[in-house]
Amino acid sequence: MREEILNVIEKNSRVDTKELAIRLGLPEEEIVAEMAEMENEGIICGYHTMINWEKTTLEKVTALIEVRVTPQRGLGFDTLAERIYKYPEVKSVYLISGGYDLLITMEGKTLKEVSEFVSDKLSTMDTVLSTATHFILKKYKDHGTIMTQKTEDERMMITP
Repeated sequence: MREEILNVIEKNSRVDTKELAIRLGLPEEEIVAEMAEMENEGIICGYHTMINWEKTTLEKVTALIEVRVTPQRGLGFDTLAERIYKYPEVKSVYLISGGYDLLITMEGKTLKEVSEFVSDKLSTMDTVLSTATHFILKKYKDHGTIMTQKTEDERMMITP
């Protein structure tokens, strides 16, 4: 039952528990109790809204920052990751495999603001060896949701 609930609410966190109960063929009270238990256990960590910021007038820049670090003895990557994720502009921090150790997603108002965060706050940390910043230019799909609608070519075909 847990997996079915999680699969549905991951795609639509606004689904009503009554509808969820009907979809899964279970009593609503059972759904409510199971969701509360998963929240208490930290399995369900929050409910988020997907926003296509490109369709608003708000200026926002999103960047993916790869960070190579020297892990601290006895602490690994956790202490540095915690230090980084406490910044409000940082949206996510992941430990990754490959050429870099951490992947950070952050938002700022301008490219300059993001660049200043990287140079002034991130690169100056003593265990950070190097960074690579990638700016997101356009989102096509995010968290399983297609962000752009394909437009039909409305031009008429001309044949000789």
